[in-house]
Amino acid sequence: MQDLDQARSLLRLAHRDLNALLGMRHSRRFADEIVGFHAQQALEKALKAWLCQLGAQYPLTHELSRLLLLLETNGVDVTAFWPLDRFTYFAVQARYAEGSGTGPRLDRVATIAEVRALLGHVAAIVGDPKT
Repeated sequence: MQDLDQARSLLRLAHRDLNALLGMRHSRRFADEIVGFHAQQALEKALKAWLCQLGAQYPLTHELSRLLLLLETNGVDVTAFWPLDRFTYFAVQARYAEGSGTGPRLDRVATIAEVRALLGHVAAIVGDPKT
């Protein structure tokens, strides 16, 4: 059974993370790890919203690959969104690796565009999250 209310709630939460990204986009006061974390969170919530819309249960996970695989298992073509899996790094590892400098550098403008693309795609499926 679809849970559109839950899907829309998750999408509204994803938009909060997108708003945080927009506020951090040009400020070097925020480390890439923090920007990446909010990108990952927005993506995670959007994928879970999509799963809710399908009536699928999702695990308590930060691994975007697990969520993408679940969407595929439910018959959804997510080929275009697999590159977003790279943001899983920012869910946990990057937040606890102070000064390691080993993580990926973020192009903040491109990151925001990718997050917006997924959120827009999911919004088209579940309906306007503001309703």
